[in-house]
Amino acid sequence: MSADWGPVIVAVALFILLSPGLMFQLPSRIRVIEFGNMCTSGISILIHAVIYFSIITILIIAIGIHIHVN
Repeated sequence: MSADWGPVIVAVALFILLSPGLMFQLPSRIRVIEFGNMCTSGISILIHAVIYFSIITILIIAIGIHIHVN
């Protein structure tokens, strides 16, 4: 019996990388995009959630990433 860890690993990695303000923030308070400012806003959370959902949908459903561990 094996478990499929692909969706879990992809979801955790994307959640860490797409946290608003960690690597970049889109939109920021002053410019369109800022890198590493560690601040966030409501619209920024919404934009990052849409980006997260679209990337995870493409990677897991369309491409079909699977990691099977016995």
